[in-house]
Amino acid sequence: MNFVKKEQIDKGWSSDKKYCVTDENGKQYLLRVSDIAQYNAKQFEFNMMKQVDSLGVPMCRPIEFGTCEDGVYSIQSWIDGEDAEQVMLGYSDTEQYAYGLEAGRILRKIHSIPAPVTQQDWETRFSRKMYYKINKYNECPVKCENGQAFINYINENSYLLKDRPQVYQHGDYHIGNMMMDHNGQLYIIDFNRNDYGDPWEEFNRIVWCAQKVPPFASGIVNGYFDDNVPLDFWKLLALYISSNTLSSVYWAIPHGQAEVNIMLNQASEILSWYDTMRNPVPTWYFKR
Repeated sequence: MNFVKKEQIDKGWSSDKKYCVTDENGKQYLLRVSDIAQYNAKQFEFNMMKQVDSLGVPMCRPIEFGTCEDGVYSIQSWIDGEDAEQVMLGYSDTEQYAYGLEAGRILRKIHSIPAPVTQQDWETRFSRKMYYKINKYNECPVKCENGQAFINYINENSYLLKDRPQVYQHGDYHIGNMMMDHNGQLYIIDFNRNDYGDPWEEFNRIVWCAQKVPPFASGIVNGYFDDNVPLDFWKLLALYISSNTLSSVYWAIPHGQAEVNIMLNQASEILSWYDTMRNPVPTWYFKR
């Protein structure tokens, strides 16, 4: 493909270099360029995106993959729209909830792709990750108020990890990785943290949705489960969120005090949602 114009995009936490590129016919595309060392991971990401695209998921569609002098690249369709988070803040609670339902149904489609049978069992995989995070948090000089409540909850509920199924995961599914086009269509972007895992673990990023647009967060859950949410989902989600919250504290330190404060405030808000981890159903959630 030949491009006549290239503009860098500076949004997001990804290490990829992102560009809006334009061909000689004036059509725009998204170009992502990564270090060549990530070739295998990026090839997996591209191939899995093709599978997701075949399910009819609204997304940046994968078009071309290969190597160039700057590393490994992928070309994807361009979404002419705005960040969903900004658009959603101007909508009513009812509209926010309706888009949440749609996002939940989209996620269910993504999770229809099974993990390979060779995948290590989930309890072993996640327990290793979870207790690593607890150890790192314990070594960390910064602690969140009542942080021990997260650790206690994990220790009391880790049995829920046993025999959990595994599927393909987007890896970072929340409103910050969604866009809205000018016709009001919701799109899913940024599959660069994709993996296989427990489908319910995918909801661990719902914290960001619940903080900013609570009706949207409730809609995601209800849309995914067709309004029949099992209690074990809430118990497991609280465990996944507890694990993530602990790791976010030490993760934030190299990024500066402002980022540390954001994560400490988030931890405090999460504890209030869960009554200091005594109630697995968060206060932001409501049924239809």
